[in-house]
Amino acid sequence: MAQWLLVVQLAFAAVLGLRMLGALEWIELAGYDQMLRMAAGRSQGAERVVLVGASEEDLNRWGWPLSDELLGDALDRLAAMGPRMVLVDLYRDLPRPPGAERLDSALQRLESVIVVHKFAEGGKSGIPAPAVLRGTDRTGFADTMADPGGLVRRGLLFLDDGQTSAVGITLRAALEYLRPDGIAMEPDPQDPALLRLGRTTLRPIEPDDGPYVGADARGYQILLDFKGGPRPFRMLSLSDLLDGKIPDELVANKAILLGVAADSVKDFFYVPIGDRFGSEQAIYGIELHAHLVGQLLRHAIDGEVPLGFLAPDLQRLWTWIWCMAGGFAGSRIRSPVWFAAAAATGLAAVAGAAASVFLVKLWVPVAAPGIGWFLSAVLVTSLLSQQERRQRQLLMGMFSSSVSPAIADALWEQRDSFMEGGRPRPQTVIATVLFTDLKGFTSVSEGLDPARLLEWLNDYMNVMATVVDGHGGVIDKFIGDSIMALFGVPLARDREAERAQDAVNAVECALAMRRTLEELNATWSQAGMPTIGMRVGIFTGSLVAGSLGSARRQNYTVIGDTVNTASRLESFDKSIGAEQICRILVGEPTLALLGNRYDVESVGEVGLKGKAQPVKVFMIRGASPNVSIPEGREEEK
Repeated sequence: MAQWLLVVQLAFAAVLGLRMLGALEWIELAGYDQMLRMAAGRSQGAERVVLVGASEEDLNRWGWPLSDELLGDALDRLAAMGPRMVLVDLYRDLPRPPGAERLDSALQRLESVIVVHKFAEGGKSGIPAPAVLRGTDRTGFADTMADPGGLVRRGLLFLDDGQTSAVGITLRAALEYLRPDGIAMEPDPQDPALLRLGRTTLRPIEPDDGPYVGADARGYQILLDFKGGPRPFRMLSLSDLLDGKIPDELVANKAILLGVAADSVKDFFYVPIGDRFGSEQAIYGIELHAHLVGQLLRHAIDGEVPLGFLAPDLQRLWTWIWCMAGGFAGSRIRSPVWFAAAAATGLAAVAGAAASVFLVKLWVPVAAPGIGWFLSAVLVTSLLSQQERRQRQLLMGMFSSSVSPAIADALWEQRDSFMEGGRPRPQTVIATVLFTDLKGFTSVSEGLDPARLLEWLNDYMNVMATVVDGHGGVIDKFIGDSIMALFGVPLARDREAERAQDAVNAVECALAMRRTLEELNATWSQAGMPTIGMRVGIFTGSLVAGSLGSARRQNYTVIGDTVNTASRLESFDKSIGAEQICRILVGEPTLALLGNRYDVESVGEVGLKGKAQPVKVFMIRGASPNVSIPEGREEEK
């Protein structure tokens, strides 16, 4: 587990590195744009702002640029309808004859009219406001801030080049609209460095806020929310205004933005929200300014909360949580189909969670946690799959040739409890050990050349291994002409009934070996090959099971007094039961588990080599005549 946790931390560090380098910014911005479109809905305050735009038809009729006389006439007509303010989004740094005096007179008389200028900075010359308004608070810059790719997502309230500061035309317009309500811009009571407009504190964007990395955050910027879509504001015709066709009620008490709505003038900007989901759109300059004016009014009057961001530490925590979730999923899933489903579900959950909190005006990262989720899941899955392949190779190398497929599958399913540190975990178990040895093997080996002897012995070992496997046993090793088999490992038995079944399986295996040997002898005799007898020792008791060897080569085995006792039973007093083709001796602990299933003869309490205490030994002659036991039964452990 510690390894996959380390992999998750590495994935987390990699994602943070990509985030800090700005490699994820375009993905985060794309996700932000989608959520912006989703949350745009309908703007409740759009009716406060009305646009008067000079269309292509208007320009064909009145010419371009619009004359000062025509502009002065338009302002007087608007003023007569009772708007709260008029924002003029047309540069008037130089006279546009005829009618310069006419325009100057209108600008001086109409105190609610605000005119744009362009801020001069970075060695670039600006465009000043009309001469009659210079030095007053009735001008504001119309500069915008575009992100990489040319999309406008932010609105400028103030600009400062270190020597000169200026107020944005949209903020000027909003403040003029709010002036009759007694609402002004003031420092936030909790943090004087922040500005408060009416009921809402406006927190400026920092260079690394939200989806941005090292953004140009000069001045005082806020995110545009584009409520109501790209064009939620009523657009009136300049010609209709000049011809007196606009009812007063469409203008009265409104914020009016006067400008150009003609493609030929090229006063348009690309914004991340269009008429179709997933589209971008170009809108006119007066429409872009209207979005920020309307948004400021909603903040001030309606108390609408602006979009906020998670603190950097919380953003990192959010990403780390998803990395951990991806790592956890990767540690539990191995099926490619289920992994693909889990990966897609996780990515959808990241997007869904981000969209949900975006609706309550909180932006959280999408790309970083999404990539972190997927990368962690892939890396952890790859790591654990590789480890499992090695473990499976190890397990199958130890057991595939000595246990039944059912036991091999069970071992793999229980590998977490069975394996430790890349090898089987040592465990103390109660199991039954079976030893076999051939009688007279020395004389047989002397009568056959080595090649035929090996062929003869392999025939014997192959069929006996099949018998052991068929009775649920595990062959521990072949020792010359001897076989050591185990019943009750590698899967430990906890219940007495299971241990009794292991003992029964061992005795049934020995009896099956006796029958098999009789068949082998008949076959060998017909082929002119030597015949043979065998001895079996069976003992049940406690032993330690585990692997022995190096990291490159390991063998699963058992050690303990039970093993030694079974071996001594096999070799004990070869004259006892010599008349039998296969003599089977068992110890008292084994007999106690067999019940009355077998025809048993007591050998007595004997001393075995290497044993300080005598052992009660019994000989199994065969099945009890009163009990029928199925032969060749495979016990699944």
